[in-house]
Amino acid sequence: MHRSGFVNIIGLPNVGKSTLMNRLVGERMSIINRKPQTTRHRIIGIVSDEEFQIVFSDTPGLVDDPQYALHEAMNQAVRQAFEDADLMLYMTTPDGQVSNAQAFFKRFKPGEFPVYLVMNKSDLAEPAAISTLLAEYEALEIFDRTFAISALHGAGIDALMAAVLEVLPEGPPYYPKDQLTDKPERFFVSEIIRDKILSLYHQEVPYSCEVDVESFKETEDSKGPITMIRALIYVNRQSQKSILIGKGGEAIKRLGTQARHDIETFLESRVFLDLYVKVRDNWRDDQRTLRRFGY
Repeated sequence: MHRSGFVNIIGLPNVGKSTLMNRLVGERMSIINRKPQTTRHRIIGIVSDEEFQIVFSDTPGLVDDPQYALHEAMNQAVRQAFEDADLMLYMTTPDGQVSNAQAFFKRFKPGEFPVYLVMNKSDLAEPAAISTLLAEYEALEIFDRTFAISALHGAGIDALMAAVLEVLPEGPPYYPKDQLTDKPERFFVSEIIRDKILSLYHQEVPYSCEVDVESFKETEDSKGPITMIRALIYVNRQSQKSILIGKGGEAIKRLGTQARHDIETFLESRVFLDLYVKVRDNWRDDQRTLRRFGY
C-alpha cells in the first residue's frame, strides 16, 4: 500500500514554518530569516520513499492588517492551503497567544482533514510550561493532536513525521520520486538574493524589494562550466535604489558577493551574478506586476 498526501504548514509570521519545512525536507527550500513576512510564496517540498510521498507546503505568515495587494496575495496563499490539505500543521511558539489560534480558525475554517498543533521552539521554555500551554490548546477542541518540537535542533521531528505518516491517505505519488519541489532553480536563486537583502538592509527597504531573475544561462568559459545570471531588484522609490546600491556601489557589491556564494553552493556550479536595481512605483499594489512576479 502506497500513501501520499498534502501536508500544509500554516501559522502567524515568524514562528519557524520555513525552518520546519527545511528540516522535514532536508533541503534549504525556504528563506529562514528572523524578520517577519519573509516567506511570500507558497513553496512545496516533497519527501518520498518507496512506500509514501509527502508533499509539504510552506505558506506565508498570515498578515492580520494587509496594507498592500501583495499582502492580500500572501493571505490568499494561506486560504488555498485549506483547499487541498490532507493534514494541516498549525505552528506556534511558547510566547504565542492561545487566542491567536482561536481567531485564526474562526477566519479560516478547517475542512475534513486533521489539524495538528506544532509548538516550535519548545526548548526555550520549561517542560511544565509547555505541558500547560499544550493543554490550553487542546481545550480549544480544534486540534487532533499536539506536538512540542524544536525545528532548529530537530527535537520531536521524528515523532511528528511518524504521526504524519499515520494519517496519510492511500494513493499514488503526485510527483516523480526524485523531485524535491515544484519550483524551478531560478525561483530559488531569486529567493537567495532576497534573503541577502533581508539580512543586509533594514527598516522598510527589504520589504520594498522584489527580485526577478531575468536571465539564467549555463555555459562554459576557459575554466569550465559557469552559470550566468542577470537579476533585477525592483524597489518602490529612487531613495531605496540609492540605499541598495550604496556609496560608490559598495552595498550592492557586498550583496552580490554574498548572494553569489550561496547560489554557487545551491547550484553546485561557478556563478557570474549581475545585479541591477530598477524603480517601479507602487509595485506592491500593482496587480499586473504582482502576477508577473508569480503572486
